[in-house]
Amino acid sequence: MHSKTIRVNMLSRVEGEGSLVVKIRGDQLIDVQLKIFEPPRFFEALLRGRHFTEAPDITARICGICPVAYQMSAAHAMERLAGVTVDGPLRDLRRLLYCGEWIESHALHIYLLHAPDFLGYDDSLQMAKAHPEIVQRGLALKKLGNDLMACIGGREIHPINVKVGGFYVVPTAKPLRAFRERLARAQDAALETVRWVASFAFPAFEQDYEFVALRHPEEYPMNEGRIVSSAGLDIDVDEVERHLLEEQVPHSNALQAHRPDGGAYHVGPMARYALNAQRLSPIARQAAREAGLPPVCRNPFQSIVVRSVELLEAIVEAERLIARYEPPDRPSVEVNPPAGVAAWATEAPRGLLYHRYRLDEHGHILEATIMPPTSQNQRMIEQDVRRLVATRLALPTEQLTWQCEQAIRNYDPCISCATHFLTVKVARE
Repeated sequence: MHSKTIRVNMLSRVEGEGSLVVKIRGDQLIDVQLKIFEPPRFFEALLRGRHFTEAPDITARICGICPVAYQMSAAHAMERLAGVTVDGPLRDLRRLLYCGEWIESHALHIYLLHAPDFLGYDDSLQMAKAHPEIVQRGLALKKLGNDLMACIGGREIHPINVKVGGFYVVPTAKPLRAFRERLARAQDAALETVRWVASFAFPAFEQDYEFVALRHPEEYPMNEGRIVSSAGLDIDVDEVERHLLEEQVPHSNALQAHRPDGGAYHVGPMARYALNAQRLSPIARQAAREAGLPPVCRNPFQSIVVRSVELLEAIVEAERLIARYEPPDRPSVEVNPPAGVAAWATEAPRGLLYHRYRLDEHGHILEATIMPPTSQNQRMIEQDVRRLVATRLALPTEQLTWQCEQAIRNYDPCISCATHFLTVKVARE
């Protein structure tokens, strides 16, 4: 029987370290394993014994791309336990900070990590030589997001201005309103981004996903909402661990999340869009229609189009929030949680991010659980690759390997959050 093994030493354009192994025997697919072998980083253990006020700064270090998501999930959890609601301008500032993170993260993925797949380039440097103006557009969008994060959060990577109850200091209206002209230009660039990625050639590949995301009654979800799914799930955050379970699998240092029946589910832009498209701004809804997106997109290769619509939405929302901003009377509200369990979930750029803490009567963390988006998507990624390969066994190994890599990048995985670079191995026996 024909036997062949192909090794790709590194899968570029993902954040983190891991490997994909695809085993084929003759004309049969034997196994697919997404191996996340980066050593565990023990953030949950590091949080034990720390005061609840330290959680936003500690968890921000989990990721340099989406630190705000970790900060917001931690802060909201502590506030919920204390029975405190942060509203008004402080709530707007939090949402604006989250917009900054979505802008920089989505622009990074679309332009530098994912688009080269569709244009036939090994990396963004090659793409930049052929299309410098396109890459410059992406970098300008990313810088806008970074600058918003720095203005509100104190710096663009691992912001230092976020605290439980609000912020240490809040900006005046003037530096924020200085962004309005840049946001207007960015809106045009984001619209062009949607048109550009919608023109890509997408493999014919649709899946019947169970999408899981937050749903807010009035807004496209970021910081708040109930957890819902396309299969009828509709729960409060306190119910998460009865419906979204985690387990250790032998081939990965990251826990894999699944539904109680063992089924995989999908979090991220496609899930948010499928469950909340009607809550997009009119300009983003129109852009989605013109891009040819159906009400529910089930082709993961088109996730780049959905992500570009979310990029546009974040820019439109940022301009709206800045236009009405007036500095609050104080930068934060007092939060004194009692002993108990604190839980919250927000929408990181890559999908649902869940935090749960148990505090003692002195406000110290006794136990912490963090369920990042990539851990939740890991099983679904394996299923995508399995079904993709099963229908393409006749492809040359080099082409099949490329499509497997691309199938992983559809999810914009942040492997560091889940446990940093992937090796892909296709073994034909």
